[in-house]
Amino acid sequence: MPFPEFDPVLIHLGPLPIRWYALAYVMGIVLGWVYAARILKSPRVWLPGRPPITTVQLDDLVLWITLGIILGGRLGYALFYKPVMYAQLFTGQDWGERLELFQLWTGGMSFHGGFLGVCIAVFFFARKHQANLLSLGDAVAPVVPIGLAFGRLANFINGELWGRTTDVPWAIRFCNARIEQLYGFCPAGNEPRHPSQLYEAGLEGLMLLAVLSLAVWKWRLLSKPGYITGLFLVGYGLSRALLETVRQPDVGLDQLPFGLTMGMILSIPMILVGVWLIRRAWMRPPAVTAESVEA
Repeated sequence: MPFPEFDPVLIHLGPLPIRWYALAYVMGIVLGWVYAARILKSPRVWLPGRPPITTVQLDDLVLWITLGIILGGRLGYALFYKPVMYAQLFTGQDWGERLELFQLWTGGMSFHGGFLGVCIAVFFFARKHQANLLSLGDAVAPVVPIGLAFGRLANFINGELWGRTTDVPWAIRFCNARIEQLYGFCPAGNEPRHPSQLYEAGLEGLMLLAVLSLAVWKWRLLSKPGYITGLFLVGYGLSRALLETVRQPDVGLDQLPFGLTMGMILSIPMILVGVWLIRRAWMRPPAVTAESVEA
């Protein structure tokens, strides 16, 4: 199946190009913001406890999280996949090469780096506002798959992060006139490959969103701080590790020990921490606040 002639730019506003990838970040953050506000406005799902922050405080948290996503995603990409960017700060031949680390428009973001950036933002926000850290994480975790789904769809439109070669009927050749014009050749070659971006949008995005929604609204697991955060960590870690088997490894990272990929290696700690959080939450009684006792 040939790759559609997608244009990575949705529209030009004068000299400013609005790219699908940037729009995916905006949509993920805005819709996540709306969904998180709905969760915080539903005190019944927190019983016998209560929401860790108000919706007014959520407005501030969104800014913290946005910075965590951007800074963590870029710095993490450089650390995990292209550490030469850090060396180029001192050894680059010109300013363009030296400042490549900060050139977000050239592409290169890491989910695991963005995840760490969000964790740091949530930690310091909880500390500043004296909010329960695990409960705050539980309010944030259910909305993350929204951004993941939009991000992977944008990866597909850009024709990047493609899968391994395959002969399945729905395989796609990630090569068209636009890609050839942009690079002078097709980085993915002309072989049919797994559309792994769509697999990730479905599994890490939609399916994980559905599971976490059940955990919030049906299973009422917000009463056990850390449980939903643990479910997210295990769900994402297992999904990513599984899909790495059909995703093409990054250049220079295709010869790691035991057939592992960088995505698998970075997902293993997430799974372990997630299992620990679930066990910890399961063994403890539901959180009870002073307000709920007085009521």
